[in-house]
Amino acid sequence: MTSASLQPGTGPARRTVVAAAGAAGLAAALTACGSDDGSSGTVNTGSGSSGAAGSGGASQGGAPAAGGVVLARTSDIPEGGGKIFKDQGVVVTQPTAGTYKAFSSKCTHRGCAVGSVAKGAIVCPCHNSHFSAEDGSVKQGPATEPLPPAKITVAGDEIKLA
Repeated sequence: MTSASLQPGTGPARRTVVAAAGAAGLAAALTACGSDDGSSGTVNTGSGSSGAAGSGGASQGGAPAAGGVVLARTSDIPEGGGKIFKDQGVVVTQPTAGTYKAFSSKCTHRGCAVGSVAKGAIVCPCHNSHFSAEDGSVKQGPATEPLPPAKITVAGDEIKLA
């Protein structure tokens, strides 16, 4: 009496299947995270008084379309200064009382994250570039391009990433 073989039939080895699945997952992740088409960049800033809403618009990648992500209270942003929101990649400033602006927190010189906001300037610690807290323009190089504006809304005492 002969018994059936315990060897599996022909087909790809388990190692081959697992490797192919891993490669497909890696390719999908890199495609989703590696695109830099400018959509994660920012559009125009919303500005206004703490009692009026800033301009509305399309949401940022990952931000909810209905109302946006609350970044801070208006009282959290010092007049003449600002606050950096690392996780959202944005810096919010209050150049004059009741006027709020937002910009990308990524320095246009070498892509470092800006490190501070004081005396009307957003400062990059990597090479000491300074940007205007009012309009994002370069005040001191080596950066030559302004910080791109980010879209925010101000409603009541809430500042939201639009």
